[in-house]
Amino acid sequence: MPAADVPPAVVKRKKNFGTVHEAVKAGDIEQLAAMVKSGASINEVDPVHKFTLLHWAAHSGSLECLHWLLWHGADLTDVTTKDWTAAHLAAIRGQDACMQALIANGANVIARDHRECTPSHLAAAHGHSFTLKTILRSGAEVNVPDKSGWRPIHYATFHGRLGCLQLLVRWGASIDDVDHDGNIPAHLAAMEGHLHCLKFLVNKGVSMTHTLRARNDHGETPKDLAQRFYKNNVVQYIDDVEYERDHPKEQENLAFPAHAAAFRGDLLTLRKLVENGIININERDDKGATPMHKAAGQGQIECLQWLIEIGADYDITNEAGETPKDVAKRFAQLAAVKLLGGSEEDESDEELGDDDPKFFERHGVEGSTDNKDDLHLSALEKKEARIRAYKKIGDLTRLLEIAKSNYGQLGGIMEEDIKKKKEEKDSERIIKELKDQLEYERLRREKLESQLDDYRAEISNLTGYIENLQTSITSSGEKVSDTKKEKKKTRKKQQRSPGGVFVRRGTEK
Repeated sequence: MPAADVPPAVVKRKKNFGTVHEAVKAGDIEQLAAMVKSGASINEVDPVHKFTLLHWAAHSGSLECLHWLLWHGADLTDVTTKDWTAAHLAAIRGQDACMQALIANGANVIARDHRECTPSHLAAAHGHSFTLKTILRSGAEVNVPDKSGWRPIHYATFHGRLGCLQLLVRWGASIDDVDHDGNIPAHLAAMEGHLHCLKFLVNKGVSMTHTLRARNDHGETPKDLAQRFYKNNVVQYIDDVEYERDHPKEQENLAFPAHAAAFRGDLLTLRKLVENGIININERDDKGATPMHKAAGQGQIECLQWLIEIGADYDITNEAGETPKDVAKRFAQLAAVKLLGGSEEDESDEELGDDDPKFFERHGVEGSTDNKDDLHLSALEKKEARIRAYKKIGDLTRLLEIAKSNYGQLGGIMEEDIKKKKEEKDSERIIKELKDQLEYERLRREKLESQLDDYRAEISNLTGYIENLQTSITSSGEKVSDTKKEKKKTRKKQQRSPGGVFVRRGTEK
């Protein structure tokens, strides 16, 4: 029986790159090393884009190449024609892993470009909330202004980056900071028609109308800007807020008691209204909202859970086209979002915590995290890169031990040796102090023993003196008793003399 034909294994041929910049963009560390060894500069500038190798590594997410360049002394302070450092490019492209590597190697996260923007401004503008969090965790100022007085919160709002906006507010960004024209973030959100950002800012304000009444240097409110730039959805929202302000809440509560109960989290009242057939579970108010919209917006989890259990429709949209999940996301009610099925369908700009499993799906180690068109390595290429990195660790560890030995033989003193000597000195000092203490205690003991001997001798002397004193007292007592006996005998003899009356005669004159 003839053997079955086995198809030949497909061998992937490596592409040879014309320039070292192309090798870095493709993440080919072997060709990068070979080209640098052949004479290419570690800080060679691309003649077209004026990017160095480090710039391209940060831009394309070539993490392994970036580590290699940093290890071999690539200059972190090199800038492009727009004064962008590698950190600026990593922020623009959302390369979190590259940003972390740059920060760990001393990159300046407060460096400014030609508009005085820092990496945090650019990360906020491009909606890279994970990269922005990395920058903020490194100690960057959250309210730093650029040339126009715009802070990262202005950039996030102007570009409609809700996730970055929420992150910045949690890190202490002020929603009332103004730029050089007197615009607060709400002005920019209204001007650009970013209703979700405007609603979030209004919710975070002192009151519902506090933010909407703010005027810039030209006397314009957010509503004025929305009308000037024809942002009708924003104008309609502001009109609705003003209507709520001008009309008492009691009217809405009487007309829609279930909505009011869901808004307050009053589950008992809500259940009575529904179970007694007074209201329909999916009843809409004058804005098209259901009780589930109200509960989701306020994060009333118990009411929301009960509404889901009895079959309330969570796909109904209000007049603004929002489902209950959209309302929960707008008010940053993350628990409500998760309960409504948002954990698997969140948008890329939403903020996720480190404890969320999806964080690791979107926030990987290699390559880009927020961009889909950047460098992507296959499973085999990743495995090979890990093997190279592991071997490199072993090689560098051996070289480090050899270097330490050579340095010591040449008379150099390592920091470890200095620390060890300091510990030895401290130990010797402690031992000396303990010996001195011991000697002091020994002398003190000898002195006490000498005093004790003196006290014992004095006690012995006093004991002898007391004994002598007692003996003398005893002998004197016996003499006294003999004397008393003699006196008694004398008295008895006198009593035995012949009787008679003795008369004393008076003396003659």
